[in-house]
Amino acid sequence: MSSILFRLLPPARITVSSITRQIPNVARLSTGGIYTPENTEPPIPEYRERSGETTELKRARLLYQSRKRGMTENGLLLSSFAAKFLDNLNEDQLTLYDRLINKPTNDWEIYYWITGNKPTPEEYNHQIMDMLKDHAKNKDHDLRLTQPDLYT
Repeated sequence: MSSILFRLLPPARITVSSITRQIPNVARLSTGGIYTPENTEPPIPEYRERSGETTELKRARLLYQSRKRGMTENGLLLSSFAAKFLDNLNEDQLTLYDRLINKPTNDWEIYYWITGNKPTPEEYNHQIMDMLKDHAKNKDHDLRLTQPDLYT
């Protein structure tokens, strides 16, 4: 049946020139040439501190955020730091840690500050950063090949 239809229909004639005539040229759409946007990166939303969060909920959130960083180096450093120190931090220290791991827009900045490869900005140069820098030196020679278990 399909072979009968093909015999009845005239052959389609599509040429490259007929296709290109149908596609508008980007340069012809604007008088000033091709449009190039100034900022091609999506905007990064500004960090907003959470209010009304209990200390227990804040610890749980910070533990999660310490483990899920998007880069292995910070995942290992921050998750092992959180496992070791998070339960003993007071409310003010938790707030400093929260700002430190959430306000900077680039995780590599945090990594370079912790390891001492770049100077720490004044805003983040506090006791939690000192604790993180000391933790990164690994004076106890802990094996940190994987993130610590959540429930030990």
